[in-house]
Amino acid sequence: MNFDGKGEEVVEKVVFINRSSKVVKGGRRFSFSALVVVGDKKGRVGYALGKAAEVADAIRRAGELARRQMTSVSLKDATIPHEIYSEYDGARILLRPASPGTGVIAGKTVRAVLESAGVRDVLTKSLGSSNAANVVKATLNGLLRLRSREEIYRRRGLEIKKVAAPVAPEALPPAN
Repeated sequence: MNFDGKGEEVVEKVVFINRSSKVVKGGRRFSFSALVVVGDKKGRVGYALGKAAEVADAIRRAGELARRQMTSVSLKDATIPHEIYSEYDGARILLRPASPGTGVIAGKTVRAVLESAGVRDVLTKSLGSSNAANVVKATLNGLLRLRSREEIYRRRGLEIKKVAAPVAPEALPPAN
């Protein structure tokens, strides 16, 4: 259980760890980079890439950076308000809302972002590149472009009309 700077509980998921090496006079020097996604499961999510000489330090740095970069996304109950297609470099992501009980149908990288944001029912397809950093960025770009019905109506200066519930045929008076 981790907390962001404001005392909010956040989940931290390590998406990808990369090891790179530099050849020096005495042998190889290794350094690590960690891609981490954090979220409060209530519509706020962020990601960051941390680099260090040790894996644990890279993860810690990425987690701290990601907490500072958390942004809010629009959700509709446990799913997303509408379908969206998003691209970042070669990574292309399709996100579709799903009915309750469907679960998160997604690959490892997209799942980390969606679960951190608090999405519980969604259908996804990752197209194109499988580069973890670009898939995370494409998914987050898609989530940030989502708009709720209320937000769209408010921006257009319209009022949301309440629709009366349909009346069952038995309740209607007989037609003569």
